[in-house]
Amino acid sequence: MSQPDFAGAIEHALLRLERELAPELVYHSVYHTRDDVLPAVEWLAALEHISDEQLALLRTAAAFHDIGFIEQAREHEKIGVRIAGETLPRFGFTVAQIRQIGRMIRATQLSQTPETVLEQILVDADLDVFGRDDFMRRNADLRAELAARGQLATDAEWLGSQMDFLSTHHYFTAAAQRTRTAMKQRNLEMLAERLKETAAIPAT
Repeated sequence: MSQPDFAGAIEHALLRLERELAPELVYHSVYHTRDDVLPAVEWLAALEHISDEQLALLRTAAAFHDIGFIEQAREHEKIGVRIAGETLPRFGFTVAQIRQIGRMIRATQLSQTPETVLEQILVDADLDVFGRDDFMRRNADLRAELAARGQLATDAEWLGSQMDFLSTHHYFTAAAQRTRTAMKQRNLEMLAERLKETAAIPAT
């Protein structure tokens, strides 16, 4: 049996993200998928010793995991599963492969409950930024994106909510736990420092 056109499917998804995502999506942009999640999927898969065929399915799921945002933010994972199901047969994917990809996409929905190692890798890759040194910059992008959608917050509200999020989050794969936990803790400390600074500024 011939292999699916993995590269073609991924290219198709990235092109749709580049062309169809709303400009106010400065966090959930094509950059997030192409330059954050896909590279994270690849290095986590290498550390977890995933086979080439499974990695190809995982990379496809990563490319489609946020494609639902081209329609709407709410339940974008469910929309992404539908779009993948409509698109991937044209690239030679089997029903079983499409179902597996759909389960990986669904696993990224908060609160995350990945069941397989592939789902765990995609979930960890999606929030890889929590344990990176560009977290504060990308977190500002997320705040700007939510503000553009009308979800406004004071500095104290935002910082407090992000501290809560990082405090309750945990990486699922041993690879992410080993390589990202220390920097995630430092990012949490930076949020706490900024919240403390915010509280010290007198009200005008």
